[in-house]
Amino acid sequence: MQVQKHNHDGKLYTTEDHLPRDSWEDHTEAIRLFVPKEFSFTENLHYLQRSPNECLYHIRNDSIYRAIQLEGEGEIAVIEVSAEPQEQAILVRFLGNTAPSDPCKRAEVAGYVRDWFDLNTDLVPFYAMAEADPLLSQAVQSFYGLRNMGIPDLFEALCWGILGQQINLAYAYTLKRRFVEAFGRRVECEGEVYWIFPRPEDIAPLLVEELDGLRMTVKKGEYLIGVAQLMVEGKLTKEQLLEAGSLKQAEKQLINIRGIGPWTANYVLMRCLRMPAAFPIDDVGLHNAIKHLLGLEAKPTKKEIMELSAAWANWESYATFYLWRFLY
Repeated sequence: MQVQKHNHDGKLYTTEDHLPRDSWEDHTEAIRLFVPKEFSFTENLHYLQRSPNECLYHIRNDSIYRAIQLEGEGEIAVIEVSAEPQEQAILVRFLGNTAPSDPCKRAEVAGYVRDWFDLNTDLVPFYAMAEADPLLSQAVQSFYGLRNMGIPDLFEALCWGILGQQINLAYAYTLKRRFVEAFGRRVECEGEVYWIFPRPEDIAPLLVEELDGLRMTVKKGEYLIGVAQLMVEGKLTKEQLLEAGSLKQAEKQLINIRGIGPWTANYVLMRCLRMPAAFPIDDVGLHNAIKHLLGLEAKPTKKEIMELSAAWANWESYATFYLWRFLY
């Protein structure tokens, strides 16, 4: 079997070509993604294990299992993701008979996993900055190789941001599980059950009363349905936000949506749109992490956080993510 080698945008390389750091190999029944030196599968696996109530993937024997909805006619790939340390790579193996026959669909899976693990970001400048920073130096030593584990799907990222508003993380996971199991797609493969996050089309036609069983506030139900309707109508897309022209413009577009404030907007810009300067500065977890690291008696003020973060320019999202790891 001939192995085809690609970079992250799908360009095909022959075996004689020098492979760039963002290359990957197509083995038809599996995909090998080459990862940067500044990457630790173990650190990212530890992050993904933070909640036993996660419903969109399973972790067993140091491997991650999940189902991915592919674009088009409802095709689903069920994958096993594991480390290949000797190859400086991640192996993505298709389970059951879910390996896409179309090479373009396998490229879509490769792109999804690269985005999920944020493999295309060069962390060398971040580490150079963080090593000299009094707050971040301990974080990068403790969690070296951790990536800003993303939420590639915009609707999922927005829903997660809305569900998590003003509640603790454990209850946010409970709400997500109820939401997914009530309105998502159930997939069985090799004796295991997997869930696909609901699509905007699944939620847009609903009445708020139909979300009563989730036991969340009426307002949150209204916000979820409203966001779904905007996406179904084509008034809110990932492409529109990426083409907004600046972080501030993208943030403004999101804040203009009912139910999305600065925290949720920056959370989505950070975890889904991958905007490095996105900064959920009002986040309670960020405040608690800073308080913990500095041994403060009270949470820092916004003014103090602005002063502490002055050196983080264009790395605010990674700085926040690394500080969160001390708590979550």
